[in-house]
Amino acid sequence: MNQFRNFLLKNRITPKWVIFVLDLSICTGAIILANLILLNSGIHSQPDQSRWADILITLLCSGFFISVFKTYDGIIRYSDFHEALRSLTAVMSSFTGMLMLNMLFSFLGYEALIPTASLVIYFFIASFFMVGYRVVVKILYNQSIKEEARVNVIIYGAGLNASPLMKTIEQISGNRYHVAALIDNDEKIIGKTIDHIRVYPVSQLTEVIKIFNIHIFFLATNNFDISIKNKMVDECLAYHVKVMNIPPVKSWIHGHLNLGQLQEVKIEELLGRPPIQLCNSEVVNFLFGKRILITGAAGSIGSELARQISAMSPGSLIICDQVETGLHNLEYDLQKKYSLGNRLKFYLGDVKDEYAMDQMFSTYLPNIVFHAAAYKHVPMMENHPSEAIRNNVLGTKVIADLSEIYGVDRFLFISTDKAINPTNIMGASKRIAEMYCHSLHHFDHNTKPADTLPFYQLATSQRRTRFITTRFGNVLASNGSVIPRFHEQIKNGGPVTVTHPDVMRYFMTIHEACSLVLEAVTMGHGGEVYMFDMGEPVKILDLAKKMILLAGYEPGTDIEITFSGLRPGEKLYEELLNKEEKVMPTHHKKILIAKVTEENYSKISEEINSLLQMANECKDDTVVKQMKYIVPEYISNNSVYELYDMPSSNNKLPLKVSGE
Repeated sequence: MNQFRNFLLKNRITPKWVIFVLDLSICTGAIILANLILLNSGIHSQPDQSRWADILITLLCSGFFISVFKTYDGIIRYSDFHEALRSLTAVMSSFTGMLMLNMLFSFLGYEALIPTASLVIYFFIASFFMVGYRVVVKILYNQSIKEEARVNVIIYGAGLNASPLMKTIEQISGNRYHVAALIDNDEKIIGKTIDHIRVYPVSQLTEVIKIFNIHIFFLATNNFDISIKNKMVDECLAYHVKVMNIPPVKSWIHGHLNLGQLQEVKIEELLGRPPIQLCNSEVVNFLFGKRILITGAAGSIGSELARQISAMSPGSLIICDQVETGLHNLEYDLQKKYSLGNRLKFYLGDVKDEYAMDQMFSTYLPNIVFHAAAYKHVPMMENHPSEAIRNNVLGTKVIADLSEIYGVDRFLFISTDKAINPTNIMGASKRIAEMYCHSLHHFDHNTKPADTLPFYQLATSQRRTRFITTRFGNVLASNGSVIPRFHEQIKNGGPVTVTHPDVMRYFMTIHEACSLVLEAVTMGHGGEVYMFDMGEPVKILDLAKKMILLAGYEPGTDIEITFSGLRPGEKLYEELLNKEEKVMPTHHKKILIAKVTEENYSKISEEINSLLQMANECKDDTVVKQMKYIVPEYISNNSVYELYDMPSSNNKLPLKVSGE
């Protein structure tokens, strides 16, 4: 049987004359077998010469109709219903033709050429074998193809639900996937079999991959230690085994799993630390019914915040950004998924535009503000210091001042770990914005001099706004981050560019980042700087290698990795605190509060006003000098602005610029 399957798989096409002879032989054999059946049953007997006459007539009649209907034209292994019907029609026609000859001879007074009983038996035998052998060949061929293309897979974490899951996996793949083994860490089922499939421990994963020639490793659960997951993924990647997730049953479409729901494991799932889980019902209760404003809403963080908040039934959600297309796409997405109706407000505007922002605040009167609008790309900001200050500092100042004026309950500023001991324009601009928000919270509003009020001269609300800050590490898969860039480079065949072999970064997922924001705005009393304990930093080179392996390629062989050198303003290691700051714990062990130095509002306002005037005049060199005066720990790295680093606190730029 195996030899026959191998013969079929060699794609040899049987000549037409062979099929013709085979069909003719089946018809001839059918009439001989029919006569033998009648002879052995004693129904009637025929002389030998009459049997030869039956064979000759059958040969002529069946041969004629086989030629007419061309039963030999099709390729047997690809035959379908029409091929079977054509063969059946040829047999039926030959049977009818010989039956009519019998009737003609009987009408003329002669004895029937072939007994009618023999013809009936002939019809059934010939039909069975002519159609049957075609069906058998097709089945054997299809089975051979399946076995040749069959992919051996293993499933981890299915537990006692393994049986239906194995059947589902094989069915949705058209039996292309064959579950060869099960992997689990549950000692109760290790060593046992489920539907004749053995359950192996995680420690034997490598051996199982080798023995069964595994191509795909399915994760049926994610409820286990991240270190175990990373170990299993690394073992699979070492043998070029694709790792895929099986979604939980509750997310199956109409209770059924389809092939499109089987997704490859993403690099975000392999952070090297357990994902930080935040599930605080107080967040939902706090945001319910509130009027909430998000600036920079079309960005990665802003849009995810909008989605999470939309699910919490806010009183109204005001989405603000200056990017028209991103705002339009977000509106469509939110209305489609959450049906907020007229509770969803969109405002196309720039946070630097004081008049436009004032109109937005006066129209919608938000209770809570999430300020996510910012320029964040380090190399771009190194070349545009004035614009970095205008957007990141002025934009923050405008929204923060308006939050006070319109009695906003809580203002949350989204900062970055690059603001700690900054080495670049972007990080320093975010640090200055942090300082302003912090000073604004601690300032005594009742003693604020009139000349420090914003230009619109609106009365300050009696209610104090709570100013809260969150610091993020690098957000995985956010717009412009390293993950999408690596994906694009791998897709294009490489090379994958890493700035430096030793560069390391802290990473968090977009979901984690937004969870921190929502948690911070709920628990914050004002003046705090919240951050995550993100474990150990990730080496970017290791990240690149793992992404190449996850894509099914070999680093250095299929996809090259090249080093481009540190970019202007970039440093090897990011920091979460500067030397002056200490941390305090919160109710969640992974959320920390940085105890920062209190800033003097009058002093920082005066310094920032001078900085903004320089930025408005596009005096980049002077802007950077003033930034280093405001943030003494800002020391440029790999930048043209290293010339302006101040070795001592005595070497400071005057606060006022010429012409004031």
